[in-house]
Amino acid sequence: MTDVDVAVERRVRDHLAGRTPDIDFLGEEEGHAGPNRGTSRCWTLDPIDGTLNYAAGSPLCAVALALVEGGQPVLGVVDLPFLGARYWATNGGGAFRNGEVIRVAGRAKLDQAIVALGDFAVGPGADRLNGLQLRMAALLAGRALRVRMLGSSAIDLAWLADGKHHASVTLSNRPWDMAAGVVIARGRGVRLRRRRLRVFAGLGVGPHRGRRIAA
Repeated sequence: MTDVDVAVERRVRDHLAGRTPDIDFLGEEEGHAGPNRGTSRCWTLDPIDGTLNYAAGSPLCAVALALVEGGQPVLGVVDLPFLGARYWATNGGGAFRNGEVIRVAGRAKLDQAIVALGDFAVGPGADRLNGLQLRMAALLAGRALRVRMLGSSAIDLAWLADGKHHASVTLSNRPWDMAAGVVIARGRGVRLRRRRLRVFAGLGVGPHRGRRIAA
């Protein structure tokens, strides 16, 4: 976490509190805010998805904001400030980059596919998840055309919707990492496969465990 993460989160949170005071807010850095915890609607924010990239001077970082209703993300914005690209989508409304409709890449066999792979896990349970990640990386490296690790789940999903790669696999995630990108990917018809999904349910009342998303 950097000072910029906190500053961005506070600025977005304060803006949303003024515009949508009846909607709960969940940020990566400072958690829940506002008087409405436990309601069916919640903003989720990752102020810098790809913080280590940002701190290292890499442009591969994004602000990821989503609106979740009834446990499902319905609106998503992924802004890549250093690349001049802003993606957004709503359920049933398509997906866009800087106002232009985006399109997924054509269907490809695995040996002709570029696959984005999520970051390795940290914290409790990381060894188990990273063992699975290593096996997945080895499997893909031997079969896919290329494997990419960008360091931002939001970018992985936005770029999947924008045709920059053919598939994305994430084995460790939190609601603020994934919600905005999920809406954008769905907006272009991407099929999402999820195991042990508890990513978006109960945003106002408790922990969130969502481990594997593949698209």
